[in-house]
Amino acid sequence: MGALKAAAVFSEHMVLQMGKPINIWGHDYSGRTVRAELCGAASGNGAMNGNCAECVCRDNEWRLVLPPVNVYGGPYELKISDGEETIIFGDVMIGEVWIAGGQSNMELELQSEVHGSEELKKCASSNVRFYYTKKNPYIDEFFYIDERNGGWACASEEASRCWSAVGYYFGKKLAADLDVTVGIIGCNWGGTSASNWVDRETLSKDADLKSYVDEYDKAMEGKSFEEYLEELRDYREWEAEWNPKINEFYSKNPEGSWDDAQAYAGSLSRYPEPLGPKSPFRAGGLYETMLKRIYPYGAKGFIYYQGESDDHKPEMYEKLLKALIQRWRTDWGDPKMPFIMVQLPMFLNRGDIDRKNWCLIREAQMNTHLTVANTGIAVILDCGEYGNIHPVDKIPVGERLELQALYHVYKRISDGEAYGPVYRDCYPENGGLIVEFDYAENGFVLKNAETIEGFEIKGDEGEFVPAAAEILEGGRIRLTADGVSVPRYARFKWENYGDVTLFGKNGLPAAPFRSQR
Repeated sequence: MGALKAAAVFSEHMVLQMGKPINIWGHDYSGRTVRAELCGAASGNGAMNGNCAECVCRDNEWRLVLPPVNVYGGPYELKISDGEETIIFGDVMIGEVWIAGGQSNMELELQSEVHGSEELKKCASSNVRFYYTKKNPYIDEFFYIDERNGGWACASEEASRCWSAVGYYFGKKLAADLDVTVGIIGCNWGGTSASNWVDRETLSKDADLKSYVDEYDKAMEGKSFEEYLEELRDYREWEAEWNPKINEFYSKNPEGSWDDAQAYAGSLSRYPEPLGPKSPFRAGGLYETMLKRIYPYGAKGFIYYQGESDDHKPEMYEKLLKALIQRWRTDWGDPKMPFIMVQLPMFLNRGDIDRKNWCLIREAQMNTHLTVANTGIAVILDCGEYGNIHPVDKIPVGERLELQALYHVYKRISDGEAYGPVYRDCYPENGGLIVEFDYAENGFVLKNAETIEGFEIKGDEGEFVPAAAEILEGGRIRLTADGVSVPRYARFKWENYGDVTLFGKNGLPAAPFRSQR
């Protein structure tokens, strides 16, 4: 194998982002001049076969930038040469590229999604391509071998089985609406905190976010690498015996409780694995071993589904999410790069108490959207499942993300088509409280209910109590409750799990809120 190499994210069947400079990088012998040419594609000035650039390799690394291609098209060839060796990647398309980040609900594979088996039979016509960033938490000699075994893939019944279902459905709908090839770069890992996807330096600069770094440092304090590996081996041995027993229990008792499942397995869960250099759950870990392997590959924006694993620190999540957005945009060299997040759906484990911590995560996600420019939010409150943290229907998730992209990024639809009702303001009036919503001028729709439930109000004193709701014109709802003569504050669906019945006329659910934090 020669010395000239492009980063693993470059391969046959890749999709390059239309209208943006094309960053290409890799390794070679220092001192060689590396030249790249996108054969057959128009350069930024419109000239055919003139899309090329070159650079000198230094410290065995090279990086160059091709001019943007301002029209969709392909297939083309990307040719990279250093005068001694040449690499040619074929079947390259100019289209729309999105980074699909997050944890297990973004990671959930198409083959495991409720419509997956049917979708896989017809996905070849979707015009979606996928690059799966290799899931490796530690960089060693095997890391690079595994990374080289990856590459871009076109949709097919076999190739698409392990693709992100959310990413696929987002890409499928976008490809159809824009009539272009869509490339999805999956970069996600189940069970991860947002702190795993931000560099340690960013986390350490903030007094609150530094706690994630401190937790790792404390776990490794006074412990050698060999001692950590011994702990990890012990955990893996336990896991290999325990997981099959848990799976066996739920195959026999689908409605069983977590406590009963652990009793059946013979011990309490020891998850997560010990924190250490090989743990994907260490602060900044996957930022180093996954995210840095793909940036700054040209992309239109990010779609992001995460937050479940930060519910133990919900008050900190807004700051953490904003730090992640800023870090990613900085790494991609675009401070306005679109970032569209999924707001968490309803969820509660069987037998668990409602600690209302997911309410705070949802609030942090919405407030991030409302205060950070060029962000979108897909409200999927109605897509949750009781007792299942991984809802299996991902079509509405992907398609609602796509609605946000069509409005915010591509300007193809109106805000009223992209959003369900979102809280704007409230004020007291004649013993009641008037709540005003954006994106509800055409009114509301009740589904599977005769009365509106989920609203609560309170005065300056006392606790929140359930409120009767009356729909008014102009996207307004009037709330009243016995014993609350002068209401001041309102909240809606302030619970981890409950029925979702209030929607906009466009079929999108009303977003949860509280009027004062």
